[in-house]
Parts: sequence; C-alpha cells; structure tokens
Amino acid sequence: MDVKGISAVVTGGGSGMGAETARHLAKAGAKVAVLDLNKANAEAVAAEIGGIAFECDVSNEASAMAALDGAAKANGPVRVLLNCAGIAPGARIVGKEGPHDLNFFSKVINVNLIGSFNMLRLAATSMSVLEPVNETGERGVVINCASVAAYEGQIGQAAYSASKGGIVGMTLPAARELARFGIRVVTIAPGLIGTPMLMSMPQEVQDSLVATTLFPKRLGRPEEFSKLALHVIDNAMINGETIRLDGAVRLAPK
Repeated sequence: MDVKGISAVVTGGGSGMGAETARHLAKAGAKVAVLDLNKANAEAVAAEIGGIAFECDVSNEASAMAALDGAAKANGPVRVLLNCAGIAPGARIVGKEGPHDLNFFSKVINVNLIGSFNMLRLAATSMSVLEPVNETGERGVVINCASVAAYEGQIGQAAYSASKGGIVGMTLPAARELARFGIRVVTIAPGLIGTPMLMSMPQEVQDSLVATTLFPKRLGRPEEFSKLALHVIDNAMINGETIRLDGAVRLAPK
C-alpha cells in the first residue's frame, strides 16, 4: 500500500518508536494522527510533523473509539494502524514482599495486549467497509508491536512477556480472519531499541543487554523500527507474520 495521502494512526506516538514512525509516515506523505496517553507529548510530535494529536487510553473502548473517529474526521478513513503503545514494568513472581501483585499483572496485560486488540478490532471494523486502494483488493494494514521478550523473557518479565506473547499469538488468526476484507495484520518484535523506556535503565544494565546482541553490537534505533514498519505497509506479501528486529539478540535469564 502506498502511504502517500492515506490516513494513518500511531498509538504511543508521543515518544520512542511510535514518534519516529509517525515522523517517517508523515515524511512519506501520510496524514498522521498521533495517539498517546500523554497529551502534551502527542501534541508536540503532531505539531512537528503537521499531524493531529489525540489523548488516548488504548485499553478503554470509549477513548479508543473517540480517537479513531477524530482521526477519520480530520484525515479521512483510517487505512493504517500502528500499535506502539505499551508499558514495561517488572516484578518477580515471588518477591521480597510476597507474591506478584495481581492488579499489576492485569494492568500490563490490559495496556499491552487488550489495548492492542481493542485498537485492532475497532480500526479493522472501519477498514472492512472501505473501498480497496489497489488492484489486489487491499483496504488496510495493522502493525502491532510485540517484543523479543515474547520468546525469551527475563526474570521479572512474566507480565510483560505474557502480554507480548499474546500479541504474537493473535497475529496469524487475525490475519486469517481479516484477509477476506483485504486487511493485513503483521507484528514487529523489537529487541533492544534505544527508546526512553530502555535508556532510563542504569548504564550497567544497558551494557549487559547490548553484550548479548550478536551484530550490530549496539542498541537498535527507533528509525530502524519505523523503516521496517513502512516497508511492511508497502509490501503486500508480508502478512500474518511476526518479524524480529533484534540484531540476533537472545536474552539471558537476567
């Protein structure tokens, strides 16, 4: 799908990979709506790229519907959804103060997994009734963001890994179901990307993580995620797949 002139929505677009993807989409000619729980961050990125911003809690049905409706009214029917919103707190299953807090686990699942599904189901419903944009019958593309932690989560990442594993698990069934509408569903599973989330960790933790990366021996860059996302949108044969973007890293237990 050619992104020029199409309406695209990026959740978690106020920072990190989401913000960089919003920038690349706008540069390629898309009309971009930046969604983020942090309204100020969303507005700053939107102002930079000539887009529009919406405060959005992806795990809340009313909030998600309002943001998608606003994006459609401002930029036209949404054809592309990038699900980059997420949180990555850590906690041990059996900690010094007792068992893993159940509400904490539920929050991570609610934001990362249910939030991604919420946006997917709402956007796909709108896309399904649109006219195809090309001769292949393509109507839309949804790209979800997982993590290599879906495959080799570290100690303290039970909730985070479960949430990202759920995103990987729903990719193929979603792609199979939405194929009849001409909607593709793809997941990108980044490794160690230099986002604010990771850069806030102590330097020794960052160094230990980079040491497990085969090549290149560094943190990934947000623009490398955005370049892959734009290629996925452009390449109609990429569908129902989770693509690792990780420099062949394999996370150690801790």
